[in-house]
Amino acid sequence: MTTREEQKEKRKAEILDTALDLFICKGYAATKISDIARRAGMSVGLMFHYFKSKEKLYEELIKIGISGPMGVMAQSNTEPFLFFKNSAEFILGLVKAKPFAAKMFVLMSQAYYSEATPKSIKDMLSGFDIYGQTVALIEQGQRNGTIREGNPLALAIAYWSAIQGIAGQLALNPSLPCPESRWIIDILRRRPE
Repeated sequence: MTTREEQKEKRKAEILDTALDLFICKGYAATKISDIARRAGMSVGLMFHYFKSKEKLYEELIKIGISGPMGVMAQSNTEPFLFFKNSAEFILGLVKAKPFAAKMFVLMSQAYYSEATPKSIKDMLSGFDIYGQTVALIEQGQRNGTIREGNPLALAIAYWSAIQGIAGQLALNPSLPCPESRWIIDILRRRPE
């Protein structure tokens, strides 16, 4: 990659970071492209050089938000309990080290629930199902005796809600301590009887 291409990618990343902050603080509907441009230190015209519209910028962030968890789920061919242990360690380490990652959890939640989210984004999110794969892994772990008994969907919700909640708190309050991943994995751990 040439220096010019590297500078362009760096600037694009700065725009995404700036937009992410504004979207999670003000919401999609209340954030104007001029707000993003001003905060990024550029003209609106230059902003359109990078992203054709506010919706396209938002869409790019949502694509990043979907690819993260789906990338984690791609590793799901390991033993189920080990998968959840490694995922919790990886995700909590990431949100602790990279505020952008923590903020993505907030953005994804807002995008999913907000009535202001554009239809094209809602359509993208409709195919985003982390629970289906998670339930299958939990059922497999219950069969092999590493994951506790209980409703697999309820266990999946408990696990991912804990991750989501921690990421959201760290995004909004980065000085808070990050809970240990083993506390999260204990939601699923089968205890000896």
